[in-house]
Amino acid sequence: MVRYSLDPENPMKSCKSRGSNLRVHFKNTRETAQAIKGMHIRKATKYLKDVTLKKQCVPFRRYNRGVGRCAQAKQWGWTQGRWPKKSAEFLLHMLKNAESNAELKVGDGD
Repeated sequence: MVRYSLDPENPMKSCKSRGSNLRVHFKNTRETAQAIKGMHIRKATKYLKDVTLKKQCVPFRRYNRGVGRCAQAKQWGWTQGRWPKKSAEFLLHMLKNAESNAELKVGDGD
């Protein structure tokens, strides 16, 4: 059985999605996930699509040694950022999966 570090306050209004044995860099994916944490699903989807198109950057806060500066990181109150395309695409698939899980959960409740 899977153990999550934090259980939601209201499990009926939340859903989960996870991946394993992924071919993405952990550090890039961690920073990208931290950037979308707490966002509404539509806003997060738009943000990740903008990251793949290099319209917005992902601020690198923890794993930032050797990361260059970019002007787009100013909107996050930071100076260092990148555009991790593969991590953003992976998280887009995870968001889509979570959205499908939520729709399934709503369908089961009726």
